[in-house]
Parts: sequence; C-alpha cells; structure tokens
Amino acid sequence: MSDAVRPDELDVVPANEASWDDIRAVFGTTDYPGRCRCQRYRVLEHDWSAATPEERAARLREQTGCDDPDHPGDPGGPGDRSTAGLVAYLDGEPVGWAAVAPRTDFPRLLRTRVPWTGRKEDRADAGVWAVTCLLTRRGFRGRGITYGLARATVPHARDHGARALEAYPMLTVPGVEITWGELHVGARQVFAEAGFREVSRPTLRRAVMRVDFYE
Repeated sequence: MSDAVRPDELDVVPANEASWDDIRAVFGTTDYPGRCRCQRYRVLEHDWSAATPEERAARLREQTGCDDPDHPGDPGGPGDRSTAGLVAYLDGEPVGWAAVAPRTDFPRLLRTRVPWTGRKEDRADAGVWAVTCLLTRRGFRGRGITYGLARATVPHARDHGARALEAYPMLTVPGVEITWGELHVGARQVFAEAGFREVSRPTLRRAVMRVDFYE
C-alpha cells in the first residue's frame, strides 16, 4: 500500500467537535456516501426510499451535533453520549468517518437478517453499541485510514458506557470484487486488528465481530 497511514498519524474526534463543512467534505456528493449520508441503518426502508439526499444530509447534521462540542446527544441528555460518529483528520484535513452509537439507534440494522443469524441476542439491549459504517474520503482511499478509525471506536464506545461493541464487516477475498457500497461496513481484517473477535459467520462473506468490555 503506497503512502499508508498509520493509526497514530490520525487525529480522531467525536463528530460534534468537527465542523459541518468538514463532515460534508468527507462524505462528498458524487458517490454512495454522498447519497446515503450514513442513514441506511438509521431509518426503515420506507423512510430511506422516500428521503432525498438533502433530507438525509440534514438528518446527519442533526445526529452529529457538529459545530457544538457541548452537544448532549439524544436521547439521554448530558453524559449519555455526544454524537453519532467519529471524524478522522490527517494533517488537519478531514479524511474519514465512523458511525458508532448504541445498536438501538439503528432500527434497520435490528431488522436486517444477517447480523442475527445463528445468534441469540437481545436486539433491544442499548448497552451494546455498533459500528455500521467506515468511510474514507475520496482521494485518500486505499491508504489504510479505516484501521485508525476502527481502533478509535473502541475507547469511544467504552468511555460512553457501552457494555460491548459490534461490527458487521465483509470478508475480502483475493480475486472477488467487492463494491465500495458493500464495503461501507468495513473489512474483517480492519476490525480484527482493532481488537474485535469474530463471534459468528452468518454468510460466506460477512462476519459479526465484537469487543466485550464487561464480561
């Protein structure tokens, strides 16, 4: 990998400490992130289909509480959590995003079959958090930025009271093409290197990875 970025080269901050301009720069406007605005798992299918990209962007802006370091989050008030994700900077330039929040914040995830296949989980357990998206800004992809982002989700969730943190990454296989739209959930190796352990393999190309903070 050319110009690989080490995790310790990134400055990763809660998204409420970032500006809306920086978050918009990471998502862009032309490919999948610019259309999704990290709303795929936050709304049910009907609301997803009915929303315009501008409406999704407005929801993201509200969820992050960007430009407001004292943003208390919702629900739960001050001290519960501050934002819907993390923003990564490289030499002061915004380059990445990670969606990380209580699993119950993602209603579509709770209804998606894959994460629950073969598992007996209380889907309504708000003590379990989830990483649903890792995004690298166009122009910076292929440099390993998601490794630093995945690593940063662990202390963020733990410090905000999570009992456990899950991710639902793809398994990348040499010679098998994966589109960026599929890989928004991250690659298995990225989470393995961040300390997540595999707890299930619901399909040939998807894994459930988890960190338990209190066992």
